[in-house]
Amino acid sequence: MSTTLLTRQRQQFILQRLARDGQVVAKVLSEELQISEDTIRRDLRELAREGRLQRVHGGALPASAAIGDMAVRRQVAPDAKQALARRAAALVQPGQVVLLDGGTTTTALARALPPDLHATVVTHSPTIAVELGERGDHPHIEVILLGGRLFKHSMVTVGATTIEAVRHVRADLYFMGVTGIHAEAGLSTGDFEEAAIKRALHERAAETVVMASPEKLGAASAYVIAPAAEIATLIVAADTPAANVAGLEALGVEVLRAVPLPPCFSACPFGGAFPGARPGQGARGRGIFFAFSGGGSAIDIPATSWPA
Repeated sequence: MSTTLLTRQRQQFILQRLARDGQVVAKVLSEELQISEDTIRRDLRELAREGRLQRVHGGALPASAAIGDMAVRRQVAPDAKQALARRAAALVQPGQVVLLDGGTTTTALARALPPDLHATVVTHSPTIAVELGERGDHPHIEVILLGGRLFKHSMVTVGATTIEAVRHVRADLYFMGVTGIHAEAGLSTGDFEEAAIKRALHERAAETVVMASPEKLGAASAYVIAPAAEIATLIVAADTPAANVAGLEALGVEVLRAVPLPPCFSACPFGGAFPGARPGQGARGRGIFFAFSGGGSAIDIPATSWPA
């Protein structure tokens, strides 16, 4: 390839390779473009400053699109997050102690929990505490809010006080929020103190679950939480390509797919409408789980039965 490429042309080539392969290696780019590795590293530094990639040892990975503040993140893949939340809610069993991280996907999970669920939720997110307490939709969920310094960017508490409080909890499940998950680069987020809190929460749970909307898969951020192999379960969108999660499955991570609601969930031709039904995700991902308030039975409708 010609060595007369302008800087921006070269950087565009790097971004195209990154989008195609999911990573770039400085040595390989140097050989292909017939320029020095120093030049490639300068290009990677400049692209990283612009937020277009995340530098790692020897090259770069895609930068996560989920590093904005809460207002920005609410606009990223909202439908996918709702489906992930419904699938995650089916994992919570009565009587469990559940750690809920802060974030837009975990807030959706809090809303998706069955209204008759008896459980304890421990969180460092005032937003989630209010979601579960103020609206009155979850009267049987005990909420424990961990104190500390409020990190306004993510609306969570952080710092030594929060970590000390976490040490006194022993939880069944931890739903961890991340900005990036990669088989080699691990679980990551965009803030140093948030990463420390997430590690502390992870260490106090029997199992850790990550819900990853599409922009987080294969991406990385600056601060590492833990190796990807340490989580028990990863929940992804139903249409996620198998290749995008193959590396994580090879590490022993169970991958569950979140099936979206059918367009007619409130009035499907399965015996007519379901008054009072609350849609959720089938316990084994087979279909849509309708949990009836007031002690009614539940219906699990196979996805193959949904109308087009």
